[in-house]
Amino acid sequence: MEHAKHEPTPQSLPASGGLLDKLFKLSAHGTTVKTELVAGLTTFVTMAYIIFVNPNIMSASGMDAGAVFVATCIGAAIATLFMGLYANWPVGLAPGMGLNAFFAFTVVGEMGYSWEVALGAVFWSGIIFTAMSFWKIREWVLDAIPESLRYAMTAGVGLFLGFIGLKTAGIVADSPATLLTTGDLTQPSAWLAITCFLIIAILAHRRVFGAVLLGVLITTLIGLAMGIVEYNGIFAAPPSLAPTLFKLDIMGALDVGMITVILAFLFVNMFDTAGTLMGVAERAHLRRPDGTIEGLKKSLKADSASSVIGTFVGCPPVTSYVESSAGVAAGGRTGLTAVTIAVLFLLSIFLAPLAGMVPAYATAGALIYVAFLMTSSLANIDWHDYTEMAPAAITALMMPLTFSIANGIAMGFITYAVLKVTTGQAAKVSAGVYVLSAIFVAKFIFM
Repeated sequence: MEHAKHEPTPQSLPASGGLLDKLFKLSAHGTTVKTELVAGLTTFVTMAYIIFVNPNIMSASGMDAGAVFVATCIGAAIATLFMGLYANWPVGLAPGMGLNAFFAFTVVGEMGYSWEVALGAVFWSGIIFTAMSFWKIREWVLDAIPESLRYAMTAGVGLFLGFIGLKTAGIVADSPATLLTTGDLTQPSAWLAITCFLIIAILAHRRVFGAVLLGVLITTLIGLAMGIVEYNGIFAAPPSLAPTLFKLDIMGALDVGMITVILAFLFVNMFDTAGTLMGVAERAHLRRPDGTIEGLKKSLKADSASSVIGTFVGCPPVTSYVESSAGVAAGGRTGLTAVTIAVLFLLSIFLAPLAGMVPAYATAGALIYVAFLMTSSLANIDWHDYTEMAPAAITALMMPLTFSIANGIAMGFITYAVLKVTTGQAAKVSAGVYVLSAIFVAKFIFM
């Protein structure tokens, strides 16, 4: 029977031997054009939910949803193309989850800055990150920040994201007596968001291809069948990018009050990027025998520069996606995988009607699911050492409770420094933690 034949592994197949082989070093990485294209498609499907979720979140800041949709596709395409051609890594990039919510709901919604100024803050954080990627400052900062706080930042962003999802769906609501209470679960938005979350969780557990994207689309179809979603079509010419193109306010972001915002964008993006790229490198067998990682410096430069480039079209911080590991598992080893992802993002700009149909409760379900994935990083914290556990818990909890990633980071750093010093462990605190803690204390006192 035909299906009983043994298929050769991707590593045993010859590469094209042509231009693509020379450009992406396919033979050297034991891969083929076909394998790379399939890997690119795999990664794209697992992260394509961002083209529906990001416009819903960013429009809360007053940005034009149609323009943000196009900006998301173009920003992701440019960044991923850069990663593929410059670093030759099989990594997809797009606006970062959590940071987009911080942008829309905290910097603009709570702090009162315009979205143009918020984009300016993203620009400066990207400039700093890029500069750090060319010098050893990046290594100094990464080494200076305790691991417990790094894990706590990821978990805190997840909790913040989950809170946004619960609030958007109406599952939680404000209460004058208790601040928060259970929302009206009889409303379709609440139980459809819960349904979306459950669909994604079930599909993901069963390792179904593109679980998050499927969950969002299935929930949208349910809403369509109920008559609470209006059908607008699937394909159309892309909306205008003019409402967000080059609208960032670079000079307006040079405000003293924006220092912690810029640092929050910088730290979360930097640690998230480092963790993602290291993980992908391991899975793609990019680690050399001497322990160094092939192309890591280039991939970090590509990631950091992408955040700067993304601001010009109207994107929050653009970062490497952990979903890239799905493409690597499918055999992706080179930048051709990334180029494939970039092309698919670019083609997605013609899906504007579909993106406009996706309701907020569907994206809320996706946010809640992603939130739980991110909070799993808390398992890496030493819960037996109070001086590590308490600062980490404060960092993670204060992000959703203060509705600010920046405040959570600041409180965590200050608590860490104080507890270590007062328990006779000052030698374990890096100079970087002392400097940042002092900045954060000054921020709470004077701003």
